[in-house]
Amino acid sequence: MGSVRQIPVIVLAGFLGAGKTTLLNHLLSRSGGSRVGVVVNDFGAIEIDAMMVAGQVDSMVSLGNGCLCCAVDTSELDAYLERLARPSARIDVIVIEASGLAEPQELIRMILASDNDRIVYGGLVEVVDAAEFPRTRERHPEIDRHLAIADLIVLNKADRVREAERAAVLARLAELGPGTPIVQASHGRVDPELLFDRAPRAGIEEAVRQLSFEDLCREEAEHADHGGHAHHGGHAHHLHTAYDSVEFTSAEPLDPRRLLDFLDGRPAGLYRIKGFVDFGPGDPLNRYTVHAVGDFLRFYPAPWGKNEPRLTQLVLIGTGVDGAGLVKELEFCRAPAATADAPQDAATTGMWGVLRYVPSPEEPSRDDQEFLDQAEAQEPVADWATPGPPAN
Repeated sequence: MGSVRQIPVIVLAGFLGAGKTTLLNHLLSRSGGSRVGVVVNDFGAIEIDAMMVAGQVDSMVSLGNGCLCCAVDTSELDAYLERLARPSARIDVIVIEASGLAEPQELIRMILASDNDRIVYGGLVEVVDAAEFPRTRERHPEIDRHLAIADLIVLNKADRVREAERAAVLARLAELGPGTPIVQASHGRVDPELLFDRAPRAGIEEAVRQLSFEDLCREEAEHADHGGHAHHGGHAHHLHTAYDSVEFTSAEPLDPRRLLDFLDGRPAGLYRIKGFVDFGPGDPLNRYTVHAVGDFLRFYPAPWGKNEPRLTQLVLIGTGVDGAGLVKELEFCRAPAATADAPQDAATTGMWGVLRYVPSPEEPSRDDQEFLDQAEAQEPVADWATPGPPAN
């Protein structure tokens, strides 16, 4: 398991007009060299010349900048994820843009239930229209359920509402998604680093510069900036989601129990955790890769490399987090020295908690199964690919 490079699969959801496609185009145009696999159910909504294939539901199209796009219905989703995750495709991240009538919980369930060990759940991003949010809730009360399971909420078009109105929407979002990071954006400008790791490759930048795709998206975004919309709040039209990134390194092993306590009590605003953990005497042979997004958590054990320094190296990403406080909590996670009251083998027994989050080929992890159980308890809704107006 540990040697297989896993590709995060991000679900991008939101009701019609929220700005999902604008956000997606922004991510594609600023992928920084990463190869993005996109799964959509309506080609016509993406205003890119290479995507002029509306209605060809069984197509996979190259965007020319290293990204791939395909349109599928629910029954085909797993097959296309399989194609995009093939090593030969060299995809770094997969984004599923659901239709405006999507049920994101069903998509998440399918990702978690997949037996493809080359993909991993990358989070649910729910896009909300700041100006239309009250009316959206009236028309689609199910948005409350979507927000409750979102890993990240993007309050888009935040430049189109006054400060007091924006504050009221933010307060309501915080009630509907307790602890869920909320970022404000204008024209879908979410920094890709918040969602996935940009991985520049040699020569990729020059290849992109020879195409019009990136320039087209940039020109469209700049044109939208000066399109005559009323802007309130001074520099609100410059809104671009900011995020906090906290780094932690320890040459001392971490205590598995203490680290799990920290992860279980993650503070509000913390969206992603990535890196490597050394549990020392708990498992001296393996380095554990940690992948956490929202409430989703996975550990992947793999042998230490030859002459590799045994360090814990973590990066924590979120919005409005207390960086110094996070570092202090992680410092407390260092394994205590063995004493008569805390013998050395206590670390080994503490590893049972970590192993519950190590994926097994035979059955879903505890984290996956709990989510699947919750999904099954929800009342059935329309399929995510139900025909309707073009997604926006």
